[in-house]
Amino acid sequence: MNPRAMCIECLSRQPSALLEAALWLAAEHDSTLQPALVLEQFGELQRQIDAALPSLPPQELAQPLLRQLSHQGFRQDDSPLLMPRVALLHRVLQWRCGQPLSLAIIALELARRLGIALQGINFPGYFLLRVPGADHLLDPCSGRRLYPQDQRELLLRTQGANAKLQAGYLQVASDQNMLQRLSRNLRELHTQADDYLAALKDAERVLQLGEPSAPDHLARAHLLEQLECPQAARFDLQRAMLLTEDESLRYQLAQRLRELQQSPAIH
Repeated sequence: MNPRAMCIECLSRQPSALLEAALWLAAEHDSTLQPALVLEQFGELQRQIDAALPSLPPQELAQPLLRQLSHQGFRQDDSPLLMPRVALLHRVLQWRCGQPLSLAIIALELARRLGIALQGINFPGYFLLRVPGADHLLDPCSGRRLYPQDQRELLLRTQGANAKLQAGYLQVASDQNMLQRLSRNLRELHTQADDYLAALKDAERVLQLGEPSAPDHLARAHLLEQLECPQAARFDLQRAMLLTEDESLRYQLAQRLRELQQSPAIH
């Protein structure tokens, strides 16, 4: 199987194999990556974390687990210009530096292996974690507890002054949700790096992994136009028109489609 097919196969297992799926995702961008070897090396990190955890009931070990990851050097990359490696799991494991989502995937894999209950939370702008039933969320980069007021402050910081905390922002993310969000992150990072072919792989994976949005189709259309394939972008522009409720955007897309219709075909 190719890396994309292997990624999807990992997600179809019961239970799914989140970290392995993320490694196969990364293998689309690095042909030298061997997920089986990285998983074998991951076992050593698991043993180190397990040995350092305090003797507490499993339901109380999520925060100590995250703190031990921090002690091991895992941290958020706060560089002004992020590179794709912050979302490629083999690079995150190598450099111990990444985005909240990539660090959360590592924590979730360790938690599953060690029998610690932990869930991913699809918070906008900053992926979070939660122990089922807890009255707080956890920062995957530090283990800090985030109560509702902290969550509001984080939302304002990442989404702007008009953002309001909503119940939908606290929903548990499935493994497929996480891989789709990771693909969106990589799509943006590769686009910022002007690597449009790599970004197109991510954009296509986003559409394959779950229900796409109008912005997802617009992102792929933009990449296709950057790669001088404007006619191929028509499908995504049409899908975006169907999915959006923004009348102004619909008008702009209709205008763009008319321009493409009138453009001479290049043979």
